[in-house]
Amino acid sequence: MPEEKIVAVAARTAASPKHGEAAFFDVDNTLMRGASLFHVARKMHQRGAFTLRQAAGFGWKQLMFVCRGENLEDVHAVRDTALSLASGFTVKDIEALGEEVYDEMIESRIWPGTKALAEQHLRMDRPVWLVTATPIEVATVISTRLGLTGALGTVGEIHEGSYTGRLVGDILHGPAKAVAVRRIAEEQGLDLSRCWAYSDSHNDIPLLSMVGHPVAINPDARLRRHARENNWPVYDFRSGRRAATLGLKAATVGGAIYGLWRSYSRFRGPSA
Repeated sequence: MPEEKIVAVAARTAASPKHGEAAFFDVDNTLMRGASLFHVARKMHQRGAFTLRQAAGFGWKQLMFVCRGENLEDVHAVRDTALSLASGFTVKDIEALGEEVYDEMIESRIWPGTKALAEQHLRMDRPVWLVTATPIEVATVISTRLGLTGALGTVGEIHEGSYTGRLVGDILHGPAKAVAVRRIAEEQGLDLSRCWAYSDSHNDIPLLSMVGHPVAINPDARLRRHARENNWPVYDFRSGRRAATLGLKAATVGGAIYGLWRSYSRFRGPSA
């Protein structure tokens, strides 16, 4: 029988949730610029796993993702291709690949503002979880390197130490994120009305709607509109500016200000 993996991986021992509070962060275009899965595919191409033509297709989807936001059809297409390519790779291969992808491609693309918000939650003794369609191995590396509590990610089926090219469950995307977070909340004794969630995509509205403190980060057009209609805070770090701050609680203001300053400084560049 294939081996199964749990979708939640704790990167560090979580303190008792403060008053049942926690924060949940999407990864792609929320924590980092672009799609993390694209960089996994790019690294696999460097290892000869697929052709230059296939790599170009991934590159086009990455460009569209950065420009227009998340598209469910593209997410599923990249997922299906990546799964088929990963078939036969060992767990150790993928774990090592995740470390390389973070060091070479992801670390430099993390938004300082979003990182500062996550760090502020940690300083307030709130567990911070990543919730992403990214493979759990890569999501766990990101979480560990940033000192977060853990990660919820898409899980590939494993048999005798190698990936089969199939999923355990479904891709952790859209409504599936809300289901996974509710499960973690039940296991960890969290009060979702006292929790935060951050995302860039309208596909994550089910997750954002289930917490007491939803925040849009670098939102696509549909999420921006929904956030404004519902008086949700909106941060846009793509140009180093804050789009709106309505309703943001004091616990995250310090981290947001620091992140905004970092984003603005990076956008301006060094002064003459």
